[in-house]
Amino acid sequence: MKIKIISGSPRQRSLTVRVAKHLLKRLKEEKVDVELIDLREHQIPFVETVWSTLDKVPSEFKELGEKIFSADAFILVSPEYNGGYSPALKNLLDHFPKQSRKVFGIATATDGALGAMRSAQQLIQMVAAFFGILSPQLLITPHVDKKFDEEGNLTDDSFQKAIDTFVSEFLWLAKKIKD
Repeated sequence: MKIKIISGSPRQRSLTVRVAKHLLKRLKEEKVDVELIDLREHQIPFVETVWSTLDKVPSEFKELGEKIFSADAFILVSPEYNGGYSPALKNLLDHFPKQSRKVFGIATATDGALGAMRSAQQLIQMVAAFFGILSPQLLITPHVDKKFDEEGNLTDDSFQKAIDTFVSEFLWLAKKIKD
């Protein structure tokens, strides 16, 4: 099973990428094929056309296209921008066709008290629009700057159970759907 974690913040000083890095490490411990797509590394133009097949992906984005098309499941990691999820994440996903029968996990994070809950609510709707299958266990991360360091190491042990539950529920569903 191939899992892609998409870190949806294009900001160079992203706090949300800390969660994405931690989930990458955690899923590697589970011995699954997992990879991080960090939107800070991709300058994707605004969508003009859907890249419906890999051969329709422009050459400069071919490696990114291969990652998206080969994925069996995704974890979307997003901050909250004015009550919504990252426009960069939406722009990336809009370049690709529906992701029918693929499992999506949602992780949101902010340095505020609500953990980007409004962003998560909108991502739930987007997954449905993509014909994806939502893992019902969300990872909502308030005060992310106090829970993870810059390398994605957990610094607040009280948050471990939330991570473990998110990962185990996501993997259970992704494996069931893959089989």
